[in-house]
Amino acid sequence: MSEDRADAQQAVRIFKALGEPTRLKIALMLSDEQKLCCTSMMSKLETVAGSTLSHHLKQLTDCGLLDLRKDGTYIYYSVNREVAHKFAPYLLE
Repeated sequence: MSEDRADAQQAVRIFKALGEPTRLKIALMLSDEQKLCCTSMMSKLETVAGSTLSHHLKQLTDCGLLDLRKDGTYIYYSVNREVAHKFAPYLLE
């Protein structure tokens, strides 16, 4: 598979993920906060259940837009700045 085709497929996955309003809010929140765990995100989003938040985070991680780092029992999420700069630069503004 050529690099252009792989980039196009990743762009489609990212735009699909960001097309859902809650996932867009999560990505924007993480671009401001640098890194957050699920508990912090749930308190900021208020209306999103834990299982729903996990689903959204998985979608954003699977498309490459978010990175995760495990620290004990916590998982911290952050925006992958390189991917965001290439496919969704408005997240970094």
